[in-house]
Amino acid sequence: MAEAAAWLRLDKFLVFARFCKTRAVAEALVAQGGVRINRQPTDKLHARLRPGDVLTLALPQGVKVVEVLLLPERRSSAPLAQSCYREIP
Repeated sequence: MAEAAAWLRLDKFLVFARFCKTRAVAEALVAQGGVRINRQPTDKLHARLRPGDVLTLALPQGVKVVEVLLLPERRSSAPLAQSCYREIP
């Protein structure tokens, strides 16, 4: 059980942290090559995210670089979602 809480799928994190509205939108973002984990391009929705990982996201609003601080258990309010990551300028 503790091991399962140590990581979260990339697609779920993108939805729970409110970068994408649905997992289908997250899938499209990853398929387009719009996501890097720790500077490595990924095409896997099931990539495991852990606290401390750095995501580079090519979003429609522009490129965002964020560090994962916490792994949310579900999609929640925007302020709670924003507390799960830190934006790197």
